[in-house]
Amino acid sequence: MKTGGPITLAAPARFPATPPAQADVVIIGGGIAGVMTALYLAEAGQRVTLCEKGRIAGEQSSRNWGWVRQQGRDPGELPIMVEALRLWQGLDQRLGEVVSLRRTGTTYLAASEADLASYESWLPHARAHGLDTHLLGRAELDQILPNATGWVGALTTPSDARAEPWTAVPAIAGLAADAGVTICEDCAVRGVETSGGRISGVVTEKGRIAAPLVLLAGGAWSSLFAGNSGLWFPQLSVRATVAATEEMPDFHAGNAADAGFAFRRRTDGGYTLAPGIGHDFWIGPAAFRNLRAFLPQIRRDLSHTRLSPAAPKGFPDAWGTARRWGADDVSPFERMRVLDPAPNMARIERLRGDFAAAFPKLGKPAIARAWAGMIDVTPDQVPILDESPIPGFFIATGLSGHGFGIGPGIGRVMADLMLGKPVGHDLTRFRFARFSDGSKIELGPSI
Repeated sequence: MKTGGPITLAAPARFPATPPAQADVVIIGGGIAGVMTALYLAEAGQRVTLCEKGRIAGEQSSRNWGWVRQQGRDPGELPIMVEALRLWQGLDQRLGEVVSLRRTGTTYLAASEADLASYESWLPHARAHGLDTHLLGRAELDQILPNATGWVGALTTPSDARAEPWTAVPAIAGLAADAGVTICEDCAVRGVETSGGRISGVVTEKGRIAAPLVLLAGGAWSSLFAGNSGLWFPQLSVRATVAATEEMPDFHAGNAADAGFAFRRRTDGGYTLAPGIGHDFWIGPAAFRNLRAFLPQIRRDLSHTRLSPAAPKGFPDAWGTARRWGADDVSPFERMRVLDPAPNMARIERLRGDFAAAFPKLGKPAIARAWAGMIDVTPDQVPILDESPIPGFFIATGLSGHGFGIGPGIGRVMADLMLGKPVGHDLTRFRFARFSDGSKIELGPSI
């Protein structure tokens, strides 16, 4: 059985274009946010160049769970996510099985009445947007998860979906290329250039590109890149471990999770498993600099996070990673083309036990493949979607582990924002200045 998984540097470059001397827009980063923005800008008639230091979808966009969920979203994100699901349907119609969109639902499993009450608190947001979200009692849960133990009920949204990230995002990049986007893999952007106080282009390892508009969609690398350009915003990254099982009985067709582990059905006949809300965090210089901003999140989530004193060499917040470099210097992005952390196998083994306890008739699942990714996180767990203090330089980052599902919506919003068109959504929640203008940090939902 062929088991899909993340794209690594070992994969051949599919988009090896040479960067042009000029463009209308340059996009930094080939994850789903950058790719979708590029597609919509090209369809609006813009000459777009997308520069990716390694591989399209090589980092979190091919390492995520593959959930396309509305359920549990921050109220500020939810309208964009509702739109994103419609856009996913259109992409599925255009691209077919490589997207593998399935409207099989999302279910949050409650181990206690307190968990169920927490889930119930999100229902007003669902109702405000016409979602089919509802609570399940134990008897109703038995109908969709028979022979499961340990849960008293659940919150479910049947209209939610799943897709296969490692095939979907490169296929969308192919659509963008067909629409005229110049996609340059193995082409790190070292920095931006300004003229008259506004953006005038970028410097890549393969030369300069003049452009009046630039989007930074660099995932876990964004704050490091921005810092070298004189911009600061708080962002950290945590390691999330994921596994794919061997082929298993189809005991549940959708996405489901509790605090201990998460799972979803895959098109290859197995399941994607993950250790729920558990993550690993390597302490580095940015952790100290951003400590105050992240304190509310630390107080809420520290019990689910394992701390280590130093990241591997070359990681964005490793102690030895350069914070400043010049246009003629080899940048950190060239030194690490694809951020490819080793999985935490102890977490995998623990979730196998948790799975067997919840589904005793299925037992411990056999693991075909395991991997990890670095999730870029902001203090309030929602993204930055805004023009930076440098006019013409836009930022879409900090998707905090839920960027795959909302990616098409983010791309459409950013394309219109960059072109000065109405975006159709209130982006106040996602403004760049919220971490420096004295605003109180409002955490996104913990469900």
